[in-house]
Amino acid sequence: MRPTPMKRHLVKSALIAGAVFVALAACGTESKDGPDEALGTRAAVPASVKPVQKPVRKPHQGLPGMPPVLDPKDVYAADRPNRLSPVVKDFPSRVYVPNTESDTVSVIDPRTYEIVETIHVGRQPQHVVPSWDLKTLWVNNNRGHTLTPIDPRTGKAGKPVSVHDPYNLYFTPNGKYAVVMASLDRELVFRDPHTMERVRTVPVSCYGVNHADFSLDGRYFIVSCEFSGELLKVDTEKMTVIGQQRLPFDGAMPQDVKVSPDGKRFYVADMMADGMWVLDGDTFGRPTLLPTGKGTHGLYVSRDSREMYVSNRGEGTVSVFDFTRNRLTKKWHLPHGGSPDMGGVSADGKVLWLSGRYNSEVYAIDTRTGAQLARVKVGSGPHGLAVYPQPGRYSLGHTGIFR
Repeated sequence: MRPTPMKRHLVKSALIAGAVFVALAACGTESKDGPDEALGTRAAVPASVKPVQKPVRKPHQGLPGMPPVLDPKDVYAADRPNRLSPVVKDFPSRVYVPNTESDTVSVIDPRTYEIVETIHVGRQPQHVVPSWDLKTLWVNNNRGHTLTPIDPRTGKAGKPVSVHDPYNLYFTPNGKYAVVMASLDRELVFRDPHTMERVRTVPVSCYGVNHADFSLDGRYFIVSCEFSGELLKVDTEKMTVIGQQRLPFDGAMPQDVKVSPDGKRFYVADMMADGMWVLDGDTFGRPTLLPTGKGTHGLYVSRDSREMYVSNRGEGTVSVFDFTRNRLTKKWHLPHGGSPDMGGVSADGKVLWLSGRYNSEVYAIDTRTGAQLARVKVGSGPHGLAVYPQPGRYSLGHTGIFR
């Protein structure tokens, strides 16, 4: 259930006192984490020495090793309907639902809306995350301290890999590193994307690092800190925190993060502010709040890059935001309510799939009309479900951020 004001106060007090405990997270059943790392000081340049001028980098000149940006005006240009990579074109279409309290993954056939398999995984699976190379689905067993690999070609699980506190998982745009959001450990952990061996640990000073998205050029990413109401800006190549700010709302609890198609703005869902924050990622200036609905949680871009679907978990609705018009245009209400949380859009763009976090169910929603197509009963505490396969050349992680 949504934390009461008193409970939130007690949680914050405990954090300040340095206590470590596990709480029901706004996005998951987890604890607190943090971001930022002190920036190194720059040595003074003698007056007689002229510093080297770095060439101006155009926005589309990406992170070294990153696949070229297809369209500088649309970071999602590779995500058009049914434009599947040759890597995944023969994979069966499935919806993978991690059930945090059942320690299982329910596998749904989206054509029949029926569960075709139940996979037993580690303790408290939070998200099902497509790998950068699209070949593996990683189940983040947060309290089990493991990642369970699933072969999306066969639907079979492999041997779990030991990874401490994997609340969420991302991949750098060049595929060089996996980035574990170690929420309870208060760390961003850069790992080998295949073996998951630790490469670099970045301690952070905020609480509850959980969601992120990358800039158009891939050179930085914005991270939400759920329990301290903060945002981080991280240099991808240097693997260092280069910015940190507290959201201007008392009790802010930021969740999902998405960049706009043109890469100029970042949107951050906030379940306590009941809306999404809008900010310029390059300047990392003060954000503004756009109210969307009670318990704003997940953000998903349409296949034509024109709209974004915003799940409002606290009121059983989905708001539709128009990027070009820069405003909300529709609100869809789930029949009989619900708790729409995390999910993804079908390969053809016609169906939005969302987990019903507190109702042990999954919703299939028609993206043309907003009508509910189905409710599928699953395990307890369904969370970061992945629709797979989806269009795109590579994955940045979470439940499927493709470019």
